[in-house]
Amino acid sequence: MRFLLLMLSFCLTLPAQAEGFISRLLHKPVPGGVAVVDLGQAASAPSASYQGKPLLVIHEDGQRWIAIVGLPLSTAPGLQQVEVNGQQPLSFQVGSRQYAEQRITIKNQQQVNPNAANLERIERELAEQTRAYRQFSARQPSNLLFDKPVNGPLSSPFGLRRFFNGEERNPHSGLDFAANRGTPIKAPAAGRVILIGDYFFNGKTVFVDHGQGLISMFCHLSEIGVQVGDELPRGGVLGKVGATGRATGPHLHWNLSLNDARIDPAIFIGAFKP
Repeated sequence: MRFLLLMLSFCLTLPAQAEGFISRLLHKPVPGGVAVVDLGQAASAPSASYQGKPLLVIHEDGQRWIAIVGLPLSTAPGLQQVEVNGQQPLSFQVGSRQYAEQRITIKNQQQVNPNAANLERIERELAEQTRAYRQFSARQPSNLLFDKPVNGPLSSPFGLRRFFNGEERNPHSGLDFAANRGTPIKAPAAGRVILIGDYFFNGKTVFVDHGQGLISMFCHLSEIGVQVGDELPRGGVLGKVGATGRATGPHLHWNLSLNDARIDPAIFIGAFKP
């Protein structure tokens, strides 16, 4: 009897997030990860937000609504809250995760300590890209189990503490794929091109909006094959691998942002490692 009571107690404390396929795939509630929060049943989609930013909300398995929350790398472990329809907040738990270090040698010193003119350019480009990350369209993502954008091994994981020429800079905000120059880059899910550019750090870059604040950024391209406003199907080619911007060799850097939080893309391709 004691064993049965313990098992019942254990089951009652299991998170509701573990029920459906999308929840099992995405619920990695750590800094730089994703939390799936059960919003319950309702006739229409609830409105949810986290830290003042709207959230991706979907109807999972035709039974309940869930909010999919992107957690910035700066998120402190512990209780966090989601606002739902302006009512009592829902709490969820965030765990901890340790990230390794990466040390890189850059020959171009301007890409480590830019001069005033380059700093002005960098700030202007950062503002433009930040606006793209903060877009929130009404469209539902076509899928949440993404394809890899290129067929190549991962060369640098998400979240690395990066040191350029011995000086610490921002953590690695995406995944790097090793691939030859000219390798086609494919959209991991359907979406609309919302920004293209040739930036100081990122080189030739494409932003794709997959819907409801879920946005991909692909950079260091050798060629851009799309224009702003283009609708890309899943698998549609958007450009080619290169080494433009701050890059030591040809590779693809893929950022994934959700509610304006840069998160680990490995979660969405089933390759997350705690």
